[in-house]
Amino acid sequence: MQSPDDRRSEFSAEERTQLLRLAHESILSALEAREIPLDPPTPHLAELRGAFTTLYLHDRLRGCVGYVLPISSVYRAVADTARAAAFEDNRFYPVSLAEASDLKIELSILSPPQPIKPEDIEIGRHGLLISMHGYRGLLLPQVPIEHHWDRETFLDQTCRKAGLSPDAWRKGALIEGFTAEVFGEKSLDQVSPRA
Repeated sequence: MQSPDDRRSEFSAEERTQLLRLAHESILSALEAREIPLDPPTPHLAELRGAFTTLYLHDRLRGCVGYVLPISSVYRAVADTARAAAFEDNRFYPVSLAEASDLKIELSILSPPQPIKPEDIEIGRHGLLISMHGYRGLLLPQVPIEHHWDRETFLDQTCRKAGLSPDAWRKGALIEGFTAEVFGEKSLDQVSPRA
């Protein structure tokens, strides 16, 4: 199986560094009640994309928030999701100033979701967004690798995340796929998969 770094990267090392620095700065500026400029520094970072920010503290999940739809620039999406992961993930208490300097950040920059047939889903390449009757569930491409899921289990679990029956993908749910470029600071940028 390929790691994210084995595939051709869309984002340069410099852009990755800029985005990771922005995520940290976004969290710190919120804790210090100050504003930071959010104008994208390059046309590439101004492209509309979905993004997820995952936070780790001492190798443990500390927050993960994002959005799949491309509603703002990559640059803005990273800043917004970093703050949301730090302060709005209801599974965790808000990040404190004391914790902020020890956070490790992983970013997932998403391609726009497109309808996909179940047989075309590639484990490790595609993330899934499944929707039906106003319910929606999303799992990133890393998730089935971490859990050693096959394609059907990945579909079932994405339906469960949406609050649907596991077989809703067989019963008319909209299945959309997307790819993600995943990079971070954990283990010298060798990203281990998670949700």
